[in-house]
Amino acid sequence: MIIAGAVGCVAAVTVLLLTDVVFHPFRIPLGLHTWVWLIVVGGGVGVALANFRSSSRLRKWGASACIVLFVVTGALGINAGFGMFRTVSSILGKSAEEPITLPSLNSPAPGARPILTPGQLWKGWVAPTGIAVVGITGTQVIPNTASGFVARSAGIYLPPAALVSGAPALPLVIMLMGQPGSPDPSYVAHALDQLAARNGGLAPIVVVADQLGDPGFDPLCLDSTTFGNAETYITQDVLGWARKNLNVTQDPASTTIAGYSNGGECAIALAAKHPDLWSNIIDISGEEFPGSERPDATLNDIFAGDQAAYDAQMPVNILASKRFPNAFAVFTVGSNDAGYIPGVQKVAAAASAAGMNVTYCETPDGGHVIPALPDGLTKAFALLLPHLGLAPHDSE
Repeated sequence: MIIAGAVGCVAAVTVLLLTDVVFHPFRIPLGLHTWVWLIVVGGGVGVALANFRSSSRLRKWGASACIVLFVVTGALGINAGFGMFRTVSSILGKSAEEPITLPSLNSPAPGARPILTPGQLWKGWVAPTGIAVVGITGTQVIPNTASGFVARSAGIYLPPAALVSGAPALPLVIMLMGQPGSPDPSYVAHALDQLAARNGGLAPIVVVADQLGDPGFDPLCLDSTTFGNAETYITQDVLGWARKNLNVTQDPASTTIAGYSNGGECAIALAAKHPDLWSNIIDISGEEFPGSERPDATLNDIFAGDQAAYDAQMPVNILASKRFPNAFAVFTVGSNDAGYIPGVQKVAAAASAAGMNVTYCETPDGGHVIPALPDGLTKAFALLLPHLGLAPHDSE
């Protein structure tokens, strides 16, 4: 049994060396916790497999059950280290959120809503007595009328200021998560609840849209025959639905496109292609270009081998073709996220060269997921809220 366990450990180390040292298919360091979990699981599976030899049927069934238990426990332990999937539902690509009831958009009685200057909401805002301490989250099905793109229900975050009687119209944020992943509003809700508590409940309304459809696929936030019209879904279906059904300001200057990892690349690319839709960008640990983790396959599967067409979708090239003097962009990345830092820095530099007001910051030892994602959201929104008029600038 000791030999079997040792063989299992050696097999696990071999797999780890190939993935974390030689080939880097995930483009991020797996971390000590992943190494420990996989080696322990490898040893356990090795011992369990040894029990299949010259043993009773009952013992074989017990060994099989142990293998399943070891693998599931290891997967949960690794996930806990990364912190990406918070629930079983999210592991399956589904949301644990319940459908949310949206506040009425009916106009309040004269005098019921405070008169607030766009871009300076915080100056005229007085939080009503009894305002909620935190916002609420839930889901909404967004019709795919223009795109036909089959997406999962979007996550919705409504800050405390959106829940009061006679609430003011608030800035809109469209948020896109990573791949694989789900349109989970919990991360953005946690970051904005903390900031809203300092500003009388003021924060943006957020729609966490599903740009993937299936978490196993990457549509690249593009319209394609392979994965459907993801770009049209975001730019027309999601944005149009939000402006029609949520109490948000309609001005592109107060509208933000945000994203993490896969969604981060989508955010800067969509902002560069559609400056008429949004003027503010948050890119957290974003990929350098669509399909950057598998460029050869992306070139063949999406662009039919047309390198020029692929190059035209890369954010640095889109940014080089235009000027964005009114855009506000925040780029964040983990200080030890070696696979993503060069790309984020390159895109941030291209955005700055294109005239955007760019801030770049790193999360100390943030990795690619935790704490890079929550810390990146907090840093980015702390900069964005004053720009949107939801909080005073440091000098005010």
